Amino acid sequence: MKMDLPLNIDFTGKVVVITGAGGVLCGTMAKAFAQAGAKVAALDLNEDRVGKLSEECKADGYICEGYKANVLEHEALEEVHAKVLKDLGPCDILINGAGGNNPRATTDNEYQHEASDGQKTFFDLDTAGVDFVFKLNFQGTLIPTQVFAKDMVERKSGTILNISSMNAYIPLTKIPAYSAAKAGVSNFTQWLATHFAGTGIRCNAIAPGFLVSNQNRALLFNEDGTPTARSHKILSGTPMGRFVDSEELLGGVFFLCDDKAASAITGVVLPIDAGFAAYSGV
Repeated sequence: MKMDLPLNIDFTGKVVVITGAGGVLCGTMAKAFAQAGAKVAALDLNEDRVGKLSEECKADGYICEGYKANVLEHEALEEVHAKVLKDLGPCDILINGAGGNNPRATTDNEYQHEASDGQKTFFDLDTAGVDFVFKLNFQGTLIPTQVFAKDMVERKSGTILNISSMNAYIPLTKIPAYSAAKAGVSNFTQWLATHFAGTGIRCNAIAPGFLVSNQNRALLFNEDGTPTARSHKILSGTPMGRFVDSEELLGGVFFLCDDKAASAITGVVLPIDAGFAAYSGV
């Protein structure tokens, strides 16, 4: 099914590699780039999801190949890179979308003084869980860039787009590791932009606001479909009073990935948050 794309940008001939493409956000991006003419390599640890994504795109006449990939395994990712080179060609655009949180790195209470017996507090956070969240989000951005940006350096052209979060600006309660890891992604985006500035490679990021995804659905909605207390707090702090839809990210994504429209833009993190960052709460 065709999407109503927000910008009329032609990515024909471009090879777009997207990690985390088995999820809602990056799956939507994969479909959009394919519809815009790109040759898409959809990478995810869940092979079934990217396989289905590939089939759907091909059924609509687009080019999209699905690959099982673990963004934390450098050697295995090099093997995927070789397959992408053979199937589609060298990478022009890399979207580092793999990431996420883990319950082991999450507290049960928002404030320590409100903690009750049996709750997992800050002092009970699992070190291995915190380490996993940092690896998934930070190294899961670093390693794919090491692997696929080589194509760009060789041709002195390319675009890297990282997925940060509004948590990188102001951390949310309960998720200290995820917030800190995404702050690291934003910082790393600026570092990469500077490091690659003389090679023709631009590196930017988007910071999505609150979206409903497979990972956070249980936190935002009760089993009967009604919003949770956390949802109410989020929406009361969002001037537009609603969650962001995954397709609403596409305008910013397309703009930042277009070498003509954003030729002088590198090292920025673009919030797409329905006004959340602009609101003081008063």
